[in-house]
Amino acid sequence: MKIGIEAQRIFRPDKHGMDFVILEVLRQLQLNDDKNEYFVFVSPGQDHCINDTERMHIVEVTCPTYPLWEQWALPRAVRKTKVDMLHCTSNTAPLNCPVPLVLTLHDIIYLNSEKSKGMSRYQQMGWYYRRWNVPRIVNKCRHIITVSQTERANIVRRFPQIEDHLSVVHNGYSECYYPLPDDQVQSVTHKYLPDDKYFLFLGNTDPRKNTEGILRAYNEYQNRSRNPLKLIITGLKQDYLESMLINMELEICMSKIICTGYVPGEDLPALYNGAFAFLYPSLFEGFGIPVLEAMACGTPVVTSNCSSLPEVAGEGGLLVNPSSPQEIIDAMILLETDTEFYQNQINYGLERVKQFSWKHTAESYLKLYEAMEYL
Repeated sequence: MKIGIEAQRIFRPDKHGMDFVILEVLRQLQLNDDKNEYFVFVSPGQDHCINDTERMHIVEVTCPTYPLWEQWALPRAVRKTKVDMLHCTSNTAPLNCPVPLVLTLHDIIYLNSEKSKGMSRYQQMGWYYRRWNVPRIVNKCRHIITVSQTERANIVRRFPQIEDHLSVVHNGYSECYYPLPDDQVQSVTHKYLPDDKYFLFLGNTDPRKNTEGILRAYNEYQNRSRNPLKLIITGLKQDYLESMLINMELEICMSKIICTGYVPGEDLPALYNGAFAFLYPSLFEGFGIPVLEAMACGTPVVTSNCSSLPEVAGEGGLLVNPSSPQEIIDAMILLETDTEFYQNQINYGLERVKQFSWKHTAESYLKLYEAMEYL
């Protein structure tokens, strides 16, 4: 079978969650499927993170904007390559697809919430486009994949007519995330700060990532901890963070926060390893891959008791109400003061992640692709 896969953004250098998902799946399909032929449709970019092989062909498709790329240029490329089906991997798809369509619908938060004032212009454009596209495309799909049982329930409530062709395929985590020796960790973390232990938070301008909640909790944490650790926030620019702290009247904690900006993917395993704990109390997640990444590195995780995160972290996870800075602080202090609990969280996380892998994700995709031949 000739399988088309949309992976429009994987060549961009500053990849985000959905980009990494399909990149990891493609790598597994290259390794483990010697039967089917793949055509991967991408937009040109600087990071050529995957190459052609005998059975996987990278097809660069050029178009100035994402909506035009997806609605006009992608269907043209699909016709030209004569693939038997197309899998669109990032929530949206062309309305006039010339072949049977599979869609990965990671979440539908943009359909169930108002546009936030904190969104960047790029995020706003994506919000409007998804709200336009998704209600129209779901009825045109031969099959739809989502990433958690929690999100499946959300989607079915919104689109009950697609329940019979909506499957859950959990995400995995990369094999580069595992416990590292101290010298290897410090060779990376000391580029960002001299301390050997710190709290880690993956910052984002998207309000659902709960950056404000983390800042309020961290400010109060410094008053409660006997020996407060610094906080590393990745993904945010220093001036953006300083503006947030000023607006929240929390300038006093500015000197204790290290704002790294964008962190290269190769540095993340060491940053997870060096962290005393990883903070991930998002207000909403379709899945939550960073929870697995941190656990796989042997780092305790503080995450949310809502959306998909309990499904990922499991019953033994350290779960808090993300809207309660007090609960976040209590979890941070508990990890600092109870060494037995801290070690148990390390052990639990290392065992928990064994239930997830990109190999399993790719195998599940492949079963769905091959089933398409008989539908």
